[in-house]
Amino acid sequence: MSAAAKRLVVVAEHAQGRLAPVTWELLACAQQVAPAFDLEIAAVVLGQDAQPPAREIAQRSGVKTWAVEAEGLAHFHGEAQRLTLAELLPRLEAQVVLGAHSTSGLDWAPALVVDLEAAYIPGVENVSLEANGPAFWRSAHFGKVRQKLAPETLPLIITVQPGSFEAAPAGEVAQGEVEVVHLTPPPCHTKVLEVMEGAGADAGLGRASVVVAVGRGVGEKENLELLRRVAGLFSSAALAGSRPVCDLGWLGYGQQVGLTGATVAPRLYLACGISGALQHTVGMQGSGFVVAINSDPQAAIFNLSDVCVV
Repeated sequence: MSAAAKRLVVVAEHAQGRLAPVTWELLACAQQVAPAFDLEIAAVVLGQDAQPPAREIAQRSGVKTWAVEAEGLAHFHGEAQRLTLAELLPRLEAQVVLGAHSTSGLDWAPALVVDLEAAYIPGVENVSLEANGPAFWRSAHFGKVRQKLAPETLPLIITVQPGSFEAAPAGEVAQGEVEVVHLTPPPCHTKVLEVMEGAGADAGLGRASVVVAVGRGVGEKENLELLRRVAGLFSSAALAGSRPVCDLGWLGYGQQVGLTGATVAPRLYLACGISGALQHTVGMQGSGFVVAINSDPQAAIFNLSDVCVV
């Protein structure tokens, strides 16, 4: 394995043989970050059959891509990914590592930070180039403030908020090299016994032109009936919820919008009692027109809203 250059390594996210859209967003972020550190961009695909998605990345982006195959990577397994990356990344001279700020990325990234004694900036939404190097922006305090951070040491591990960077369109690039690496199964303390599809229809969210979304701020489960009646005023509408509402059992997880739920882009999004934490707004920020109702005049959801009702 050649590792002559110091690198920025993108950890691809994929499932069932298909690359997740956030992988292309990570590569777009890498194009901004790598020149600031004078690093070569590379990508890593972990899996039991990692070569097809690795070839897709190399062909579309032109970056060298490692297809890392091991028996323990047949299904997503945060511990196995973290142990594999901890072994691999030093051999690649990785100075910066980009992963998705997703349920899978958040499974391996924090522990990998400890393994590599690295700096860590999670939930990055933007990058700015400063006189002393790049600065990374993220939301904090439920989206009410934005933080600007810079690493004081390398290596640096970053998780990028999905939807924050626009993926570059496929263009004419020289195809990147693909290198296949076969590793022994990592010594995990847990193992995947079974993988099952999550319950739930999409509740019509993907087809609805109007989405009425419910947050914890509506107060009581009984108040959902009012919002069902609102949704019923439109010919193509669906009722949705934030993660806390679904965790309470007020709505099914098939009706959840956000980072761990559905992504929607209706013509009208009516947000009722939703604070606007990034974990939710990442799933609805493509909506055409947003009306938000909240008792908090500083609610972060108002930053995305066309009409704000306090």
